[in-house]
This record gives sequence, C-alpha cells and structure tokens, in this order.
Amino acid sequence: MARTRVLIMGAAGRDFHNFNVTYRERESHEVVAFTATQIPNIDGRRYPAALAGKLYPQGIPIHPESELVDLIRRERIDEVVFSYSDISHEYVMHQASLVNAVGASFTLLGTGATMLPSAKPVIAICAVRTGSGKSQTTRRVAQILRGFGKKLVAVRHPMPYGDLAAQAVQRFASLADLAAHNCTIEEREEYEPHLNMGTIVYAGVDYAAILARAEQEADIVLWDGGNNDTPFFKPSLHVVVVDPLRPGHETRYHPGETNLRMADVVVINKEVSATPENIERVRQAVREHNPAAIIVDAASPITVAQPEVIRNQRVLCIEDGPTLTHGEMTLGAGIVAARRFGAKELVDPRPFLKGSLVETFRRYPGIGTLLPAMGYGDQQIRDLEATINATDCDSVIIATPIDLRQLLQINKPSTRVTYELQEIGRPTLAEVLQRFA
Repeated sequence: MARTRVLIMGAAGRDFHNFNVTYRERESHEVVAFTATQIPNIDGRRYPAALAGKLYPQGIPIHPESELVDLIRRERIDEVVFSYSDISHEYVMHQASLVNAVGASFTLLGTGATMLPSAKPVIAICAVRTGSGKSQTTRRVAQILRGFGKKLVAVRHPMPYGDLAAQAVQRFASLADLAAHNCTIEEREEYEPHLNMGTIVYAGVDYAAILARAEQEADIVLWDGGNNDTPFFKPSLHVVVVDPLRPGHETRYHPGETNLRMADVVVINKEVSATPENIERVRQAVREHNPAAIIVDAASPITVAQPEVIRNQRVLCIEDGPTLTHGEMTLGAGIVAARRFGAKELVDPRPFLKGSLVETFRRYPGIGTLLPAMGYGDQQIRDLEATINATDCDSVIIATPIDLRQLLQINKPSTRVTYELQEIGRPTLAEVLQRFA
C-alpha cells in the first residue's frame, strides 16, 4: 500500500514536534519535506536523520514556504499539515484554500495528538498572541511555586535555529550555558530571566526526551509557551494570557483561540495601560468562549533604571523582536517609558537600518516608531548593533527581556526598562496555585 505523502508547514518549532510525535514512526505516512517561514535563515537545511528516525535515513529537507505550491506538485503531496503559530485565522484558511486548489488535503493536528503526558504535574503558561505577557506570568508562577518549596524546571517552547541534532535536548543551568550553546538574542531573552531566578531551563527539538529529563529533577514542570502556541505537554493547569491592548485578537489568531478555549485560568494583563472599554471587551470574550475559566486581573508595571536618560531626550526604543514583527504590536514597555518619563521625541530607525533589518522592516511595514531586537544569528546581531549606533538619537531605551549591552557595544547613553507581573485584586495566582503547594 502506498504511503501518504505529507508536507509539514512550519517555522522551526511546532513542525518538528508534530513530526516527532505523529509521523516519525508512522509507516503509513512519509513526510517528504518541511517548509519554513517567520524566522530568518531556517530553510535550506535538513531535519537530520539522527532525529528523523529509521524511516528517514537521509533526513528531511526544509524548504522556504514560498515553494509550497511547487513542492506539492513536484513531490505529489497528498496532505499538508499546518504547524506554526501566531497566524490570523484568515491567513490559515487562505493557505488551506491554496493547498486544496493544488489538490492536497489540509490538516491541523489536534492537541490530543500532540500533547505528551507527564508523570509530574505540568503548569502551562500560554497566550492568545505573542507579546501578551507570557514571560512575566511564567516568572510570577515560578516565584509562587518556589515559595511553596517546590523544585521547578522550566521547559521552553522550541527555538532551534542552529545545529538541530546538537540541539535535540538542551539544558541550561547557568548563564555560561547560554554562551556554550551559542544562543541567539531570542533564546537569551527567554532563558536568561529564568536562570537569574535560579530555575533550570530545558529546550531543544525532541520534547519526549526533554520531558523525560525534566521529570527526573523537578517536582513541577513549567511549560513556558512560545508565540500563541498550545502546550507540547498535557497540562495539569493551563494558564493563558490575554492582551487588552489588542482586543479581539483572542479569537482571531491561530492557535491562540484554541488556548483561550482550553484555559483553566485566563490572565488579563496590561490593565494599567489598556482602556476600561477594551479590558471589558476582552473579559466578555473570555466569558463567552470559556465561561468556566478563572479570570485573574493583572498589570505589568515598568521599572526604569535611569529615567534621566529619557527625560527631554530624542530616544530610540528597542523592543522584543517577535512581538513587533509577527506579533504586530506597535508599542511596548519602551514606548510607555518614553511617554511617562518625558522623552522629547521618539526617533524612527528606518533611515538608519543596516543589513538584514532593511528586509525585516520591508516584510513587516506596520512596525511602529521603534526597533525590534532582531538577533537570530551573529550577522543579524551585528546588523542590530550597527543600526543602533547609526541612528541619530540622544539615547537608547532597551525594553527587551535581557540587557542587550551584554552583547552589543552601544555608542550612546542607554537605560533598561523592565517589567514584572502584578495581580490586581482577587483571585491571585497564588490562590489559584494553592493546590500545588
């Protein structure tokens, strides 16, 4: 009997996990190729044989998503599996229509097929959009659980942008491990805050193997989600963050709406920055689509290390890259700080862009008057540094989860903006988490 020929559309994360848990040992199906998008320079390589398993001794090629139609025709693809996140429902269905028009079936794998069970309690922190506040929510949950005397391990949604075989299972216990693994800015932004709190972090490609390792040294496994993707592990408690600065997005993006409908707890973040009307819109959406969910009200107040670097200055704001690109945010903590502390002007970096950042702004024209901290490789990090240093401004606001000055030489005065989750009223996250004490 002929094997079903499959192509997996992805972005170096969910796609590999879906392959590992659904297709790697499935003799009835043959995964012919992956496609890649969203992240620079992740195509043109292969999913290695060491990870692909005995059915794939040559590994599996990874092509640009722009080749999708040609691949379906040339490789006689029967089924296309959509496997990446933070994409509008409309875009997903346009891709489905395109795939169907060329003759292939279009599939979305369900959570029942892709969430791995754990022998330990799993608390998953996810969101309806990139940039909603997962990271600070995860840190707050970790702080509470540590206060209960629990030993935690955080498992981060994958960001394997280098040697996939070498990155199959990664364990980070210290900041030195970040350098040893040659982590990108994006990886450092997610791992470093955990390490600073004393939380061990796992990430990589093979999440069954990662889970087995994490279970050996944790009382509780903390799933630290990426984008607006669903958890890779079956959660004992599923916490989902929604963003009242983007009301309506909680039901317009895939698979964020799935998270919303699955959630045990919904955190409405950024309530100090959002309007009461938009907070209420989001609250009503939660009640409509998941009436059983516990709602926790919260904010992410900012702290500025040196306000004088902002006051009366022409400032360049640097914010988290994915939040500004496919997350579509036009402001963040840096913009809030600039306004609150009296910046004279927000400087647009567009006239000063260098290297790969020119393409980033071309691809995402909706980026606001700020600079995304793009750093998916050494050259892009150098392009970021060159852009900052070429920008005609008085000072720089660094509103990224890590201090970029550890990696970049910035030729202007600069200050950091940080933020942590703070619950408003009751219930608090500590009350919600009490059953894990």
